[in-house]
Amino acid sequence: MKRDVRILLLGEPKVGKTSLIMSLVGEEFPEKVPLRAEEITIPADVTPEKVPTHIVDYSETEQTDEVLKEEIIKANVVCVVYDVTKEETIEMIRTKWIPMVNGEAEKGNKVPIILVGNKSDLRSGSSMETILPIMNQFSEIETCVECSAKNLKNISELFYYAQKAVLHPTAPLYDPEDKQLKPLCVRALSRIFSISDQDNDRILSDAELNCFQKSCFGNPLAPQALEDVKTVVWKNTSDGVQDNGLTLNGFLFLNTLFIQRGRHETTWTILRKFGYDDTLELTDDYLYPQLRVAVGCTTELNHLGHQFLQRLFDKYDEDKDMALSPPELRNLFCVFPYMPWGPEVYSAVPTTEEGYISNHGYLCQWMLSAYLDIHRCLEYLGYLGYPILTEQDSQTAAITVTREKEVDLEKGQTQRSVFLCKVIGPRGTGKSAFLQAFVGRNVTREGRSNGAFSLYTINTLQVSNQEKYLILYEVDVETEFLKASDAACDVACLMYDGSDPQSFDHCASIYKQHYMESNVPCVLVASKADLPEVKQLHGMAPAEFCYKHRLPPPLPFSALSLDSSSKNIYSKLAWAAMFPHLNGSDMSNTSFWLRVTLGAAVVTVLSFALYRAWARQK
Repeated sequence: MKRDVRILLLGEPKVGKTSLIMSLVGEEFPEKVPLRAEEITIPADVTPEKVPTHIVDYSETEQTDEVLKEEIIKANVVCVVYDVTKEETIEMIRTKWIPMVNGEAEKGNKVPIILVGNKSDLRSGSSMETILPIMNQFSEIETCVECSAKNLKNISELFYYAQKAVLHPTAPLYDPEDKQLKPLCVRALSRIFSISDQDNDRILSDAELNCFQKSCFGNPLAPQALEDVKTVVWKNTSDGVQDNGLTLNGFLFLNTLFIQRGRHETTWTILRKFGYDDTLELTDDYLYPQLRVAVGCTTELNHLGHQFLQRLFDKYDEDKDMALSPPELRNLFCVFPYMPWGPEVYSAVPTTEEGYISNHGYLCQWMLSAYLDIHRCLEYLGYLGYPILTEQDSQTAAITVTREKEVDLEKGQTQRSVFLCKVIGPRGTGKSAFLQAFVGRNVTREGRSNGAFSLYTINTLQVSNQEKYLILYEVDVETEFLKASDAACDVACLMYDGSDPQSFDHCASIYKQHYMESNVPCVLVASKADLPEVKQLHGMAPAEFCYKHRLPPPLPFSALSLDSSSKNIYSKLAWAAMFPHLNGSDMSNTSFWLRVTLGAAVVTVLSFALYRAWARQK
């Protein structure tokens, strides 16, 4: 909404432009009227819409055509004043003043016009019969007000309508020639309907209508008022009311009716509550609320974000199979102007046997989004209507900013739930297979089902009886080593091919260059353990290298046989990320890794025992 309003008064000499301004300000008819009133600013606190309003007079005798053109360009709304007792001043509206204001403007970019019939105290009847054909000819005319500067009739109303034409404009919403809502307005209201339809049955029930009413206007509708609204829609549409609820067509009709009856502010209140500006685009303030993230901190979805996203999942999981099929996922994102998740998401998170995104995979993807690109994540939550549905000030209420990593290192503990592991090694070592195995897929058997492949995977692990998210990010290293920024992470997984004699040398070089003096824990993984191991062409054997640098010995991994030892690697990476203060000390001890393995084994045994108990009850 505009922060101020500039009203320009035009019209033939002697029609009373200056008198209208003087009567408004002085609240009485002036005895002496100057040729032109100076620009007047009405403070925000005394205007109905609470915005400063500038009123500008025009005098043909005192101002040039160039000055007039400049004033028209600056004006938000133009009041064309005519004398109700003189037909010739009415004719000049059509032939002179409207062409002057909007003659070169394109449809949709025209300045709104208010027709003002002054001196109504000198005429017994109305001039509306003469004015109506002009209003029908020019769609930019918002309304016509007959008034009298002498007896102050409709003076304040005149300037209220002018202010309203700027703050609640018709042009973006409605096409008066076609007598229907414009496409952008339909798009915005359709998104609002989808967000408000909380059970996804394509109908706004009484409860949903009242939630919507309370959210936009502060109070629910009385039961009788609710019935009256539905009755009006039912009488005027064939499909506006269904199962005693309001359909999308009914909702659109209702807003069309508001506009046709001059109640634009009702539709604008709805649109602005849901984040729209005067061009019917979502504002940057709505989509990108400020969130300060200091260096060394990360961002995660908190319990409020989880609850909102879980409700959203439940809403769109129409067959209740705890997974989102491609059509269900498209429906979930129908409130977006684009599809936010591409095909690569199917390789980034756990999926069902049918290849659908599971409930668990869905939450994993949101955690990945919040961690990697918080501003994009806030944008997504904005499109989904988070602040409206949760009654929060902004999407930032769904986000937790973690404390700095240096503080975690000092205290020897962390409050984080999400950790980043960079899987680094030469091309061909099996990094992609390692990432895909983490989300339960065996690429050696299943192959790559589509062209899009994610460099990230994310899943959850139990660490110290807490559920933690681990992100794996694949980094290729050939002859050129990593940049320092590429090396930053919570834990580094240095991977080499045990069957390639030159593979380990890359890992050793990366470790010495980036991790030997850092606080980042490192875990070495020898991939392709199903193939015969060969001697590495490095100064020392991998096990000897690890012993020298106080690293745990290399862990064997094979994508062909995902046994418990291969799967335990992920738990060890998560433990290393969660306890970085142990880097270079206890981590190299066999007892530490034994505790990690035993911890993972205990969780597995407990889970199996619980499953058997549940199965017996069934």
